[in-house]
Amino acid sequence: MMPFSVREFEALARDRLPRYAYDFIAGGADDEVTVRANEQAFARLRLLPRVLRGQPGRDLGTTLFGAGITMPVLLSPTAFHRLADPAGEQATARAAAKAGTVLIASMASTVPIGDIATAGGADLVLWFQLYIQPDQAVTDALVKRAEDAGCRALVVTVDSPVLGWRQRDHHNEFHDLPAGLYCENMRGLAGDSGVRSIAMVPELSWEHIDRLRQTTELPIVLKGLMHPADAVTAVEHGVSGLLVSNHGGRQLDTAVAAIDAVADVAAAVDIPVLMDGGVRRGTDVVKALALGAHAVGIGRPVLWGLAARGEEGVLDVLELLRGELDRALALTGCASVRQVTSDLVREVRC
Repeated sequence: MMPFSVREFEALARDRLPRYAYDFIAGGADDEVTVRANEQAFARLRLLPRVLRGQPGRDLGTTLFGAGITMPVLLSPTAFHRLADPAGEQATARAAAKAGTVLIASMASTVPIGDIATAGGADLVLWFQLYIQPDQAVTDALVKRAEDAGCRALVVTVDSPVLGWRQRDHHNEFHDLPAGLYCENMRGLAGDSGVRSIAMVPELSWEHIDRLRQTTELPIVLKGLMHPADAVTAVEHGVSGLLVSNHGGRQLDTAVAAIDAVADVAAAVDIPVLMDGGVRRGTDVVKALALGAHAVGIGRPVLWGLAARGEEGVLDVLELLRGELDRALALTGCASVRQVTSDLVREVRC
């Protein structure tokens, strides 16, 4: 039976994946307080609809860095898609292209970025997520691979100078990819060990962003920025966009929910602000837009759909959210995503 919600896809994924793979996708740092908070924060936000503003249809489309997309729902970067389905990121790319939205391919993809681009074809709007590497030459080579693949933006993860402590992975002794799976974007760049894991840079700083800005003409989006003061600094360093995120609760546990940080960041800058973390319904998308986000990203739901039904499962997840977003717009009296304003949302303390 076709699932009727994102959550039903999670149940299917749990049943079909090995325990270590499901836990890798579902798990977070330490006590997973922030994992839960990301969804709970959306539940605290309630919609205050307008009425008697009927329209025959709604316009869900938006534009990011010159590319038109059919809805403000992106595929946030998630690693190791071949844990969920043998076709991995190639299946995800085909689904994103069919849905007409952005795929942010992870640097830790189990398919190289060039093959992801080929799978998605001309209809795919492809961005590349980057962890700046200790060796600048490796970072430069990764940027070149992304550019050669036709990526239209770099999404630089800035919340990971070190990795969070993910207890589920330790309990499952999941410290390395299964045989035959590799971080394919690293192949040939960092020795044999480099294709099995990604290095972090504890000294990560604004100087690294300045160096990257000199390396590429692609728009740079910082992912993992939560504080409005950092948002202002990002603009000063030539950043083109921000993705407000706490890494799905996988880095700093007890960090604030991503949606709770959006309004202050959006108010501080005049560049596109995106967010991810805890988006499970079309109404969540409306709430994020009302607080100032230009679009939202989904992470775990993509992998749930991939595990459940491969490419079609990813597309099903995206189309479920599209339908929910369309209904939510109609029921809040909005003819387009551009009509969603802050007066449509209220916070309720339970």
